[in-house]
Amino acid sequence: MKLRYPQVFLFLCTVCAWPTTYAAVNLDTPVGGWRTGAVEGEGENFRQTVNYPASSVNTPAGQANTARISGQIKTTPKSTEPGRLIVNGVSMPLKIDPAGRFDRPFSFPNGSNSVEVRSPDGQQRHRTQFLNASGGATPAQLRVLLSWDSDNTDLDLHLITPDGAHIWYGDRVAPNGAALDVDVTTGYGPEIFAMPAPIKGQYLVYVNYFGGGYRNDEEGQEDAVQPLTTAQVTVITEEGTPSEKMETFLVPMRAVGELTLVKGFSYP
Repeated sequence: MKLRYPQVFLFLCTVCAWPTTYAAVNLDTPVGGWRTGAVEGEGENFRQTVNYPASSVNTPAGQANTARISGQIKTTPKSTEPGRLIVNGVSMPLKIDPAGRFDRPFSFPNGSNSVEVRSPDGQQRHRTQFLNASGGATPAQLRVLLSWDSDNTDLDLHLITPDGAHIWYGDRVAPNGAALDVDVTTGYGPEIFAMPAPIKGQYLVYVNYFGGGYRNDEEGQEDAVQPLTTAQVTVITEEGTPSEKMETFLVPMRAVGELTLVKGFSYP
């Protein structure tokens, strides 16, 4: 295949492959440079059957590297705090396992993307940039991301679309093309709603405080607690295009069972 602008292509790849790295953080994927996503239906899966309690990382088996964020913070201090994941300017908590590993599915828009991972203390970080081209999948024109700031808690994202469809963990795929990714029940999130071809009209974004936290008592038994947690909801339209718009809302969630209308908006 011949490139019409080989010098420009080389420059872009060189820039995108230049990560900001501090040695203790490894980002296995994504990597810098130019890449093409997997062909639709071949390993880019954002939904899975959830068996409670759900996995902390919630990455489906066989997930393509083009649709995941994975790696390891090697020398992270012993801590119960999450790391930080910053994707295209959206900052959210990142749950890591005792070995410092993290792994979760993520659907990237076409065009330029940036991913940064930070250790819980903020002293170690890795940042990479890449140019993404769809492998046949239709990019989402509307995305809603939910994350929250407490461990061992379960918040759920609910979307009502203009045609009356209700997308939530109990019904994650709608006939109109809207879908919700994996249901994170173990704290922090994120949960992501995506719609490739949004219907014109009014959308409603709700967050449900489904379950409170739990902790082990002196005898190793789990005691239920109800910590205050703050939900972060980010609404993105036309992501990765010159018309991109992004709004972020912080909502305190105080009690298990609470259902909060975070945002109503019209598209376009």
